[in-house]
Amino acid sequence: MRKVENIDKNWKFVKESANVNEATKDDGIALNLPHTWNALDGQDGGNDYHRGTCWYVKELENVDTTDKIVHLEFLGAGQSAEVFVNGMSCAKHEGGYSTFRVDITEYLKEKNQIAVAVNNTANDYAYPQKADFTFYGGLYRSVNLITVPKTHFVLDHHGSQGIKVTPTINGNNADVLVEAWVAGSNEDVNFNILDTTKTVTPVDGYATATFTIEDVRLWDGLNDPYLYNATAELANGDKIATRFGCRTFHVCPKEGFFLNGRSYPLRGVSRHQDWEGVGNAITLEMQKADMKIIGEIGANTIRLAHYQHSQEFYDLCDEAGLIVWAEIPYITKHMENGRQNTIEQMTELVAQNYNHPSIVCWGLSNEITAASPVDDDLLENHQILHDLCHKLDTTRLTTMANVFMLETDSPIIDIPDINSYNLYFGWYLGELEQNDSFFDEFHAKYPNKAMGFSEYGADANPQFQSASPERGDYTESYQAIYHEHMINMINERPYLWATHLWNLFDFAADGRTEGGLAGKNQKGLVTIDRKIKKDAFYLYKAHWSNDPFVHLCGSRYIDRVEATTEIKVYSNQSEVSLYVNDQLVETKKGNQVFKFEIANIGEQKLDVKAGTLSDTATIRRVDEPNADYIFGDKETIVNWFDQDEHNPKNFSIQDTLGDLKSHPVAGDLVERLMAQGRAARGDVAESVRDNPALARMMAGMTLESMLKQVRDAISSEQIKALNDALQKIAK
Repeated sequence: MRKVENIDKNWKFVKESANVNEATKDDGIALNLPHTWNALDGQDGGNDYHRGTCWYVKELENVDTTDKIVHLEFLGAGQSAEVFVNGMSCAKHEGGYSTFRVDITEYLKEKNQIAVAVNNTANDYAYPQKADFTFYGGLYRSVNLITVPKTHFVLDHHGSQGIKVTPTINGNNADVLVEAWVAGSNEDVNFNILDTTKTVTPVDGYATATFTIEDVRLWDGLNDPYLYNATAELANGDKIATRFGCRTFHVCPKEGFFLNGRSYPLRGVSRHQDWEGVGNAITLEMQKADMKIIGEIGANTIRLAHYQHSQEFYDLCDEAGLIVWAEIPYITKHMENGRQNTIEQMTELVAQNYNHPSIVCWGLSNEITAASPVDDDLLENHQILHDLCHKLDTTRLTTMANVFMLETDSPIIDIPDINSYNLYFGWYLGELEQNDSFFDEFHAKYPNKAMGFSEYGADANPQFQSASPERGDYTESYQAIYHEHMINMINERPYLWATHLWNLFDFAADGRTEGGLAGKNQKGLVTIDRKIKKDAFYLYKAHWSNDPFVHLCGSRYIDRVEATTEIKVYSNQSEVSLYVNDQLVETKKGNQVFKFEIANIGEQKLDVKAGTLSDTATIRRVDEPNADYIFGDKETIVNWFDQDEHNPKNFSIQDTLGDLKSHPVAGDLVERLMAQGRAARGDVAESVRDNPALARMMAGMTLESMLKQVRDAISSEQIKALNDALQKIAK
């Protein structure tokens, strides 16, 4: 009989140690798992979080090995691990996000010492190495001790459950193929679904049976995420079980995603798993809290970026009916020595998650051409992964998230079954309308290629507010305007097979120091502590959720200088009324976004109502802008030089980057300033600096426009000095 014992309690943590002997002798720090040593320093900015080899040590006694096999199961060790039992090395694992197991039977004694060396240092062979998120180190998911009979369902098949279920829909019925692998003797396997049992004798450790479910109840997304159960059992009592769902899906390049034969537009979010103060050593309660927020916003799909998430979360997705994009951390920069690691991580991802009906596609990579050329080695790596996915799983599609500067005729786009782009026009560069034209042009040129929208977003610090928001100001106000445009753009293009906004939650990126908050990417619609839902959250809720609500935007924008101020409301109700100081001002009919204008006089209490629903806030008129609402240097860009003294025959910050860089002196001045701005944006910004497609895109931007994005990293005095220097250089 199988015994699974959680052993999270009573570990010793040793931060610095040269080898296993020193680590086991060190007094260390007593703690319980899950744990990461970067919970705090991985979120505070500066890109200086501890990266090295740390140790976890635990004593084990009274482990019964009589006619038994014993495995240690690690559900997540960031980013690589080596396992020692009684001083002997048992196994190594590269990849910080998947389950792996170690057979420790032959190493066990009456008293035992487990030591695990966990490493998150940089290398050139295991992903991720370059990305816009913190690579937390530690045993940040649970560890289990699994004891099984000598004849048992396999535990060493890439961390999988040892049971694989493949349903095929035939009319009103489903034919369900169940497979299992047995180690030891070829003992009969009893498969069971819906009280029907089939007994099969394995051949070379492999057993399979087919069941028919009549009048099958489909796993139908948010409408009805129905799950069945399958079990496999040996006569000695070893038993494994899994849930599965029966559904069909396909992607049409012209009409988008279809679930169970009907159009089912995928509109949703992306998620990083970390929380403030705990990093990625999150609890099940935190995972459920995330799922509750996803349910509140009304998303029907989620991209689980940029790595394998926990089995508990995939289970929650199955139960909630979310359509899932699952991927490995093959990201930003291709490494010639990393091919084998991509194969291993993809094999683990597919093997461990095959039975989850929520998953419809395997992501090959994310923005891999941002810092790497599309050469033969990169193309071959992707082709190998694509073929591997279809070898391991004939039922799902492959996809990838392409960086916005990847040319649309690149040969890499032809490798996966379906594609998607990460676009940030209207935030990092360019105008919002360029998102529209990009997809329109792609769809017109390639009408038979399925295309999705895998990332889009704008950073927002809820502290920053403005009546005149603009790109680069990090205001909650601009983020809302940005997403108003984007959701309308998406709704007008039903051929997009899936859209995933970036990101539902702010997350740690220790290399970043921007937007008034170090160490965080603030594109989330919810803060990293899950305490504040930014206004844009409620915009999507208005479009996606059927739960009635009304939300008054700008509740954090209290001190206002404008004589007339806009009051904006998001709601999924058709009629909204505004009350000022308990007096009805106006009632408006509309969809999702309702705008009112009122005189800004003194202090006023605002109430918005839609039937029995209401929300409230207070605003007040002030003479001077509240400095706490303003990001970066308080001077505006238009005041960086005197327009009256501007000589158009010489260079200035109003010239394009292309023109400036074409001049050796002007180009050198600009590059030095741009390097300072990139430094505040982390490793990824620096690594993409030489991307030729990005250079072409930026060539048409004015330096003035680019500087809006780095107003915290470069002072107005520096800009004035630069402009003065440029004004001395003739074109």
